[in-house]
Amino acid sequence: MCSVRPYTAADVNAWDALVGRSRNGNLLHRRGYMDYHADRFVDRSLIVERHGEPVAVFPANIRDNVVTSHGGLTYAGLVTTHALRAESTLGVFEQIAGHYRALGVERVIYKAVPHIFHTYPAEEDLYALHRLGARLQRRDLSSAIALRETFHFTQGRQRAVNKARKAGIRLQASAEPADFHALLTDVLRKHDTVPTHSLAELCLLQSRFPQHIVLHEARRDGALLAGVLVYDLGKVAHTQYMAVSEEGRQLGALSLLLAELIGNAYANRAYFSFGISTEREGRVLNGGLVTQKEYFGARAVVHDFYEWPL
Repeated sequence: MCSVRPYTAADVNAWDALVGRSRNGNLLHRRGYMDYHADRFVDRSLIVERHGEPVAVFPANIRDNVVTSHGGLTYAGLVTTHALRAESTLGVFEQIAGHYRALGVERVIYKAVPHIFHTYPAEEDLYALHRLGARLQRRDLSSAIALRETFHFTQGRQRAVNKARKAGIRLQASAEPADFHALLTDVLRKHDTVPTHSLAELCLLQSRFPQHIVLHEARRDGALLAGVLVYDLGKVAHTQYMAVSEEGRQLGALSLLLAELIGNAYANRAYFSFGISTEREGRVLNGGLVTQKEYFGARAVVHDFYEWPL
């Protein structure tokens, strides 16, 4: 029989250890990543234990009478070990519901971990949500390349790569994100948006996880033409941010950089993830953006959000 209790700061090491041996957790679910913006969220995370030993964690925050798993993360949900099976998962979800009801929570927004980020099958949570009356509230469309299967760049993308190779562009990893953040900010400004992370936050996260958050740059004569910030999640290499200058676009710098990452730097991963191409909570598909990713051989993976009334 499992029990559920609130997470406390004293649990940080046990939490991170569980994420490390889980079937569906990764860097995003470690407390050092989650808590970089803890001041923005009221934490209501839970730890699931069996005989006093953690077998799952539930990253979550609360706002008004709604719990989200987790508002500061792309996806979370119940992060589980092999110890939690189908029937015990049903029991855990009933306990989670009871715990939050006692706090006056009316519903949970559950942001399921997409299957490509699982290291082992871990969809007992989706069955439990179905049994408990949750409904699909939102579906974002992401794109990923299955690196261990056959995939192809389009001819146009390959021509851009070849053009960039002749342009004297130098590729490098960097621990100094200031130039990249400035370029990213300039690019996003044209779309009336800003980066999710400030420069200070980006520096903090990169300093905490230098082996897992890596900036890759394309430069010519010292000038930054393009950059890709990669979250190396083990099984998956994920492009958290991409940006290219106008000169870089004309030279094919981003295409060259991505070709290097896909074909060499992260070629031994299972997936190369480009992130979502949807807007307005999944109701609008950015056709130009998703097409650019598909030119590299990527195809769709969905990010599902469930509304679970309590």
